[in-house]
Amino acid sequence: MSNVFLSRSLNVIDDFSISERRYFFGKVQELKNAIISNDEKGMDKFRINDPDFGIYEVFLEDSTRTKESFRNAAEFHHAKVSELLSSSSSINKGESYADTFNMLSGYHNTIFIVRSRVEGLTRWLSEECGEYAKRNSLPYKPAFINAGDGKHEHPTQELLDEFTFLEDLNMDFSSIHIALVGDLYHGRTVHSKADGLRIFDKVKVDLIAPDELMMPEAYIEKMKENGFEVNIYPSIEAYLKNGDIAKLWYFTRPQLERMGERILQKQEILREAITFRRDFLPYLKEGTKFYHPLPRHKEHPTIPTWLDKTELNGWERQAINGMYCRIVLLSLIGGKIGDDYTPVPGEHDEDRRTEEYIIRVEPSGEKKTKNYSEGVRPITDGIVIDHICKGDTPGEIRDHMRLISSVLGLDEGRGGEWISRGSDGQYKGIIFRPGCRPFERKDLKRLAAVAPHCTLNIIRNGRVEEKYRIHMPPRIYNFDDLCCQNDACISHPSNGEGVPAAFYRTPDGHFACAYCGKFHTFKEIWKKRP
Repeated sequence: MSNVFLSRSLNVIDDFSISERRYFFGKVQELKNAIISNDEKGMDKFRINDPDFGIYEVFLEDSTRTKESFRNAAEFHHAKVSELLSSSSSINKGESYADTFNMLSGYHNTIFIVRSRVEGLTRWLSEECGEYAKRNSLPYKPAFINAGDGKHEHPTQELLDEFTFLEDLNMDFSSIHIALVGDLYHGRTVHSKADGLRIFDKVKVDLIAPDELMMPEAYIEKMKENGFEVNIYPSIEAYLKNGDIAKLWYFTRPQLERMGERILQKQEILREAITFRRDFLPYLKEGTKFYHPLPRHKEHPTIPTWLDKTELNGWERQAINGMYCRIVLLSLIGGKIGDDYTPVPGEHDEDRRTEEYIIRVEPSGEKKTKNYSEGVRPITDGIVIDHICKGDTPGEIRDHMRLISSVLGLDEGRGGEWISRGSDGQYKGIIFRPGCRPFERKDLKRLAAVAPHCTLNIIRNGRVEEKYRIHMPPRIYNFDDLCCQNDACISHPSNGEGVPAAFYRTPDGHFACAYCGKFHTFKEIWKKRP
């Protein structure tokens, strides 16, 4: 049986399935026991132990905790450990990420650990450098580990967090009740939990933050889609009055300096809402543990230092667990361990990608001149796109019909647009183009992306010869005019990498960027037009 972990990239926490992560945690526990008991044979089971095996640290954003944790983990393996200093890198002189990492891949570097403000960077690099390795017949495929990308995710932090939770839950995956406290808006460590906590069969999450620091709606929605029970509270004080208090609390550092002068003017009120106080102690349950990804704010820690010597302190062990988890992760991706893992059938299936979303239906064969006409003249040949943005306001429908016409290249043709109102009182848009060119499969795909839930009628000789019901596609890619609206995303034009935008459909009917994960409506995934 082949090792499914070999040369795998970890860009977001969900790149490893639930069963793969559960296997991972068992191995971390095994390694930790071996290190604590100084069991050299037990430790050697995990060591890559190859001086030619290249592990490269590339930290394009300042970091001490994650960087040093990975460095010590890499050195455990007795491998070749290198570092790219961002201060002297040509990346800061405008060199493309792809060229830089392709070059380093050719120097016998197998695993790259990358931290950056650019979201989705490692996803792009794993694709681009994989193609580079194939083109140049390299004997290995470079693997990438996301060590934190902007406000997106921090999957290795999520792994060590989950392992620490499990230690305090006696390695029981059946359920977890956890409070997330602090700056949930900027905190990529809590964003990773929207998918990360899926390792537990039952999940209850209490989000504690004032509105200005609350978790973005997209991540709350993802938690709900994953079956989590989610409760929201504006402050610790309000939470404690609730009575149903979690035994596990996860704090983050408020990053108010990133939010402008208006927020800084009320920073004392915001900090007070998410900082633990001595008078809160009587409300806690026996066995409660606090966690923090560290470092804490020097002047305004959400977990005050007087708690360091109490039984609440789970954050110090949490930090130590970081090195154990990263040792095992490198061991898995390097192929040293993982041969005994049995994949769970269907866990990585992506059946959604092959589902049909353009449905051809049989037209009635009746003439449609009564309904579809250009002024007083009937359409004898052409197209009619019906049911556009049903339920929107007339102004919204008109705006979007202009975008549809541009995306489909219909601006130069004759015809027009209508707004009609059905018997249910809802408005819908209709685009008609007499004498229009035939629609090919690629045109239908573009129509599905820009106007899902519409109906396309192709009229010849006064009759509807072809009729299509258009649904929302599971993926959208290979269109030059797609654009993620997150300017921190690797695919955004402002980053100059030429990364083609791509999106996948979410269960709630949004399109999420394949790189940074930002949610968009189908109206928002297109480049702005003049």
